[in-house]
Amino acid sequence: MSATYRAAVRTGLPDALSLVRHRTTAEIRGRRGRASDPEWKARRSLLRNRENLDHEQFERMWNPLLDEGKIGQTLLTGWIAKESLRTLLARAGAGAGQNQLGHARWKFLTWCADADLPEVRTLAATVDGWWTEIAAFIDTGHSNAKSEGINRGSRSSHATRSGSELIRSN
Repeated sequence: MSATYRAAVRTGLPDALSLVRHRTTAEIRGRRGRASDPEWKARRSLLRNRENLDHEQFERMWNPLLDEGKIGQTLLTGWIAKESLRTLLARAGAGAGQNQLGHARWKFLTWCADADLPEVRTLAATVDGWWTEIAAFIDTGHSNAKSEGINRGSRSSHATRSGSELIRSN
């Protein structure tokens, strides 16, 4: 996988899951998370990959969240979406056949579509929208990620400069 894609997955997925946790806690509890909240206690485990959690760590994350009701189930839904995307990308990187890859993609997109989480649906829409480029990378090993990153950076830089010029002129 391209270093740029890898960096996007490594930084984007945890951020999305943290946004789910923040939003859900605020909506249901009406406040920020506290150290005594199960979702706060599980926050670091939620950011880890399944294969990096031993059985006890997984249970310490999963069971209290499952018992917590809507907050826990929402976070676990987001975590499963993250793991499903990681599985899809891992299969692609391991040279899975088109049928296996198509099934993993369908499974990921279906899970995200069924989830009632805007962050998860946005993730799925992004992956689906970029699938042509992702598939081209899987097939060829070549990516446009570096040039897209540079383009995005220059657009962002331009927007920042334009915004600061507007502020100064007022």
